[in-house]
Amino acid sequence: MLEIQQIPVLNDNYIYLIHDPESGDTAVVDPAVANPVLSVLKQNNWQLSTIFNTHHHTDHVGGNLSLKEQTGCTIAGCAADQGCIPGIDIKLSEGDILKLGTHSIQAISCAGHTSGHIAFYIPDSDALFCGDTLFAMGCGRLFEGTAKQMQQSLSKFTALPLNTKVYCAHEYTVANAEFAISVEPDNQDLLETIERIKELRANNQPTVPTTLEQELATNPFLRADSASIQKTLGMQDASELAVFTEIRQRKNRF
Repeated sequence: MLEIQQIPVLNDNYIYLIHDPESGDTAVVDPAVANPVLSVLKQNNWQLSTIFNTHHHTDHVGGNLSLKEQTGCTIAGCAADQGCIPGIDIKLSEGDILKLGTHSIQAISCAGHTSGHIAFYIPDSDALFCGDTLFAMGCGRLFEGTAKQMQQSLSKFTALPLNTKVYCAHEYTVANAEFAISVEPDNQDLLETIERIKELRANNQPTVPTTLEQELATNPFLRADSASIQKTLGMQDASELAVFTEIRQRKNRF
């Protein structure tokens, strides 16, 4: 069974360590900075073998070169993003498989936030490390991709099992929830979730990982087919892509 350890860094980033106790292999997902990772590795007596980068933004790759220099690890990232990822060794495309011990990790191409974004899915741990593509009740801004690309990327995630745990890279949940309720005010699942996350944050507890089932019930970016959202937006006869695009634009302005 893989062990997953969450490391909060910077203002609202999460770094994840994934450890296989059988082989001793350890991976880190999106190391924004190196020192907190090195500290946790030392505490656990773990040796870093691989860095998984979801995309090239500095708050996801900032620790790459220092960690590589100090541990000798390899760095895996999106082939389409290879020119922007410091120290990349393994260039991944849709459907490629990595190994952590005996555990298979599937690469899912998910452009939208950036043109070369990738997610890491571990089926036997029901775990999805999705960077800045999917958030609890939100999705990433479209810095390099299009709304159509983002919607297509999210549809790959929604095809995964409902119990998939979603390890996103930021603690944006409270702000995302405030927006979500503005476009779907009568969503009872959302109202209940907001109370739960308020309690978590009041106690300085993380709101992620979330689950795919939870996101399908509360995340407006996965609910462009919702009659309630379409009514709020005045877009009852619009395509799901048009509704999704409007939701993204409204979130940008929120």
